[in-house]
Amino acid sequence: MGAAAASVATDQAQTKRKVNKPKGPQTPWYMWIAVGAIVVFCLFPFYWLVSLSLKTGADLSSSSLIPPNPTLDNYKSIFQNDDFVRSLGNSVIISVTTTVLAITIGSFCAYALARLRFKGKFLILALVLSITTFPAIAIAAPLFRLWSDIGLFNTLIGLIIPNLTFALPLAIYILVSFFKEIPKDLEEAALVDGATHFTAFRKIVVPLAAPGLATAAILTFIAVWNEFLLAITLTSSPSARPVPAAIAFFTGSTQFEIPYGTITAASVTISIPLIIMVLLFQKRIVAGLTAGAVKG
Repeated sequence: MGAAAASVATDQAQTKRKVNKPKGPQTPWYMWIAVGAIVVFCLFPFYWLVSLSLKTGADLSSSSLIPPNPTLDNYKSIFQNDDFVRSLGNSVIISVTTTVLAITIGSFCAYALARLRFKGKFLILALVLSITTFPAIAIAAPLFRLWSDIGLFNTLIGLIIPNLTFALPLAIYILVSFFKEIPKDLEEAALVDGATHFTAFRKIVVPLAAPGLATAAILTFIAVWNEFLLAITLTSSPSARPVPAAIAFFTGSTQFEIPYGTITAASVTISIPLIIMVLLFQKRIVAGLTAGAVKG
């Protein structure tokens, strides 16, 4: 009887503690409504873009949220367009090449800024950051003239170089924060064991900074893939024109017709890879943007 009574008392005490356990702060209902409204506000333009891409003919002038007669004809037509397919290949070549160069060169520059002590380091980093905010329109006209004179106009290399000019500072800015978070003791231990500075950088620092390298590569690729001003200024034919500029040259069946269907289909097509990339690597992107912001 005594053991049973003690067991019942213990169960009652545990039940009481569970009932009286303080609950965490509850999110107010109006906050969920606000979040839902923001999500709808942000996603609706893309939904409208998809909706237009599924319309043809008279349906394009319809304001209905759901396509009356959805069809994939616009998507078929853009992939039957040799200029669009060629521009997709150009964008891939330009974006991948620029990203690889930016990460390779930027990793060395960022490592030097994070580890070496020299005069003017802060000034150099400030200069790097200022380049990321420099307007591309300010150099578009001079580059057009220079590229025309030296033969780089309407070439892939003529687009890679100016894109690298803006992508490299972005990569350096992100990687400096990651390199600063890596303990110096690991490199010093490798140097004591006989490794060179380059070996320590390649075999110790780079693997540990892999998340930062991935973040910088993703953001650089997205920036180069979406670049439009230099792409349309420094090209004049589909042979070197990347896809954002190629969409601007879509034509309708008549001179005064705007091909909304094919334009929106092409816009959706080039947006899908970026959306997938952001969804897969969103944590790395956030980490790259906030690296070094909190010390602890």
